[in-house]
Amino acid sequence: MESLIILGVIIVGVLIFLTLLFSFIPVGLWITAYFSGVKIGLFTLVGMRLRKVIPSRIVNPMIKSTKAGIDINVDKLEAHYLAGGNVNTVVDALIAAQRANIALPFERATAIDLAGRNVLEAVQVSVNPKVIETPKVAAVAKDGIEVMAKARVTVRANIERLVGGAGEETIIARVGEGIVTTVGSAETHKAVLENPDGISRNVLDKGLDSGTAFEILSIDIADVDVGRNIGATLQTDQAEADKRIAQAKAEERRAMAVAKEQEMKAEVQFQRAKVVEAEAEVPRALARALEQGNIGVMDYYNMKNILADTNMRESISGINKENDNNKRD
Repeated sequence: MESLIILGVIIVGVLIFLTLLFSFIPVGLWITAYFSGVKIGLFTLVGMRLRKVIPSRIVNPMIKSTKAGIDINVDKLEAHYLAGGNVNTVVDALIAAQRANIALPFERATAIDLAGRNVLEAVQVSVNPKVIETPKVAAVAKDGIEVMAKARVTVRANIERLVGGAGEETIIARVGEGIVTTVGSAETHKAVLENPDGISRNVLDKGLDSGTAFEILSIDIADVDVGRNIGATLQTDQAEADKRIAQAKAEERRAMAVAKEQEMKAEVQFQRAKVVEAEAEVPRALARALEQGNIGVMDYYNMKNILADTNMRESISGINKENDNNKRD
């Protein structure tokens, strides 16, 4: 009985050992690779486990590349995996490039992948050009009319410039700048509406794909609309500003005139005060003259008679003038 128990424990131990062994050593993956024509040793797969590399992430892409006729060293694939790259995408890109007859070395493909770009998508765009649609770009012609244009840019990926080349945002920005420059140099907005292809030619001739990861194949103006009359709006705003300036200057002159008038009124009152002050001195002067004997009493009375006669004449003259005015009315 005890021998049976010992035998059962041994069998269970052996099964556990084999389970752990086969889970650590990918024998099934090695068999698949062997019958797929991929020459890779079993100890190499064990080494991948020890280096914390998932063997299937290396072996399966190698099977695809071998079937496609592309010879790739397992160490290079493992190094790219350890560097944080996507081995499967790189192999797919190499196969697509080979089928499309595009020169794409393994080192360039891994560099593009590590740069953060989708190398497979780049190869696909290189084979099948991509259309980038720009937002509406507003520009003003020389006659002051706003023109809004939308362009469709057909680009093809440039494999050699993918690493370090600018992306789609740069293409859109440069095309928008070219549209603004071309419309701004047009004499009238009608010329732009009549020949929208002129925008395409001028923008395309500027070599906007320089330093980018794409090659521009064509630029087509998809839509052209007429916007506001910017020139008239600016002239209206300028006229309104000139009017406000003129009103401010007129108000300034009016305020200065009012101030001057008040100054003149104050001056009149000041002079009247002087006259009153001078008239107040007349009685004192007469008293001093009488006291000093410079004039006599008869002279004083004669002067008073003359003043009274003068006042009477002025009164009569004022009455006559009033009567004449009444008759005229």
